[in-house]
Amino acid sequence: MSDAITAERAAPEPLLSASAVYDDTSHGGAIASARAFTADFLATAPSSTSRPVAQERVELAQLVVSELVTNAVRHAAGPCRLLLELHRDTLEISVFDGEAAAPVPRGHDPRRIGQHGVEIVLAVCESLSVEPAPEGKRVRARLSLLPGYGAKPGDRSPR
Repeated sequence: MSDAITAERAAPEPLLSASAVYDDTSHGGAIASARAFTADFLATAPSSTSRPVAQERVELAQLVVSELVTNAVRHAAGPCRLLLELHRDTLEISVFDGEAAAPVPRGHDPRRIGQHGVEIVLAVCESLSVEPAPEGKRVRARLSLLPGYGAKPGDRSPR
């Protein structure tokens, strides 16, 4: 995947979806709650997809949710909304917030402390897009739920 945020095509209707709004974004509790919400949501996946989601994919989904919700908490005033949409082999993760400015992927800099969230999401997801929303923006990431997706030959970890 490139370091650019890519445009998205409309996805088919999800098999399952759920959303949560986090009003108290000042204490970081939103991030932990969003991670737990994601794990609980994916635990219900077998009822919609006929197979459980691999633990490595659940953990990557939680990582992506953490990064996107963290950006919303740090850079946008007011509540944020997390929307999870389960498709056959993918999870679409959307975070809506009140800031119109898009997150900016930065180049690799091992000396920089923090501010690697967009880089992480780009590295593990199939795609990332930012869309204007009525009161801010929607940041949408698409994560494959196929075990080992993105792993390099001989590498047992995701990309």
